[in-house]
Amino acid sequence: MQASDLFSLPDDFPFADSFPPDAAPWEWVAAIRQALAEWSFPGGRRDFPAGVHREGDVFVHPTVKLPHTCTLIGPAYIGEGTEIRPGAYLRGNVITGMNCVLGNACEFKNALLLDGVQVPHFSYVGDSVLGMGAHLGAGAVLANLRLDRAPVSVRLASGTVDTGLRKLGALLGDGAEVGCNAILQPGTILEKRSVVLPGIAFGGHLAANTIARVRETITTIPRKD
Repeated sequence: MQASDLFSLPDDFPFADSFPPDAAPWEWVAAIRQALAEWSFPGGRRDFPAGVHREGDVFVHPTVKLPHTCTLIGPAYIGEGTEIRPGAYLRGNVITGMNCVLGNACEFKNALLLDGVQVPHFSYVGDSVLGMGAHLGAGAVLANLRLDRAPVSVRLASGTVDTGLRKLGALLGDGAEVGCNAILQPGTILEKRSVVLPGIAFGGHLAANTIARVRETITTIPRKD
């Protein structure tokens, strides 16, 4: 699988050279930090509400809508027309394209959000890539760390691949939708325009134009009395 199978880069995306379309999509997660490290951070917005806390190199386009309270920790790049809502927490190595929504009480860390991504309410997005127009319902969580702390693998049609990454959230293709209060397990891949219904935990690989529904599985765990 190549990144181009999931994501379309905008024509004017300033970091395009750092995210080759023929790379494995999880390699884009590892490239976010380096892309920001190599960028020159030109002057952006300079008028910030008093309650906006900034640390490090943070570029905010002059058209970005800012709330009275949020935390922006660099390095970070916030693209044109994006809206940041109250209580948003950007925890370093975040890149957004144009016209995104970074919602109230949402946390973002080592994340790439392409144009039109909406994460409007109470979500966690860590070590993830969200393609053009992807959307998370309220309370959706992209988990990025296995319980056993082992490196994260991804499941593809061709088999399981070890990414070598200890932290890897989700890779959401263009137009993918995640319902309210859904949880995506580390290393989840949603292809273009796929949908995870609300309130379920999903992991693995969801093909394009398909819907993940509730699947009930009961497993007995041996216990020592």
